[in-house]
Amino acid sequence: MAQSNTKEAQWADITNRAGIPEVETDWVADHFDEVRVIDVRERDELEGSLGHIAGIEHVPLGDVWEASKKWNLGDKIVVLCRSGGRSGRAARSLETNGFTRVASMAGGMLKWNDEGRPVVRNL
Repeated sequence: MAQSNTKEAQWADITNRAGIPEVETDWVADHFDEVRVIDVRERDELEGSLGHIAGIEHVPLGDVWEASKKWNLGDKIVVLCRSGGRSGRAARSLETNGFTRVASMAGGMLKWNDEGRPVVRNL
């Protein structure tokens, strides 16, 4: 796993929290067009009070592994959810299954909203 973390650090400003690679919301905002951003919340959450980031890919947590079979193992992937718990699990799972450039967005949509960043509340 240490080798994977070294590779991750080369593509993003990664911090490692409890074994989960994370990037901050400002990094995601600055690099959004350079990475695959996956929201792993359930569909109804995307239209809820926190909304979602325009342009994300929606893949519920339970579907991540199946969907990831169509992705390149070298894709730059940032996963996000409400607060970081589910996205952390998704990031760890993707890493375990061979993805070398994956991170969870620290603080999730709660932090994104707290910072006043733009969201969409309809699909």
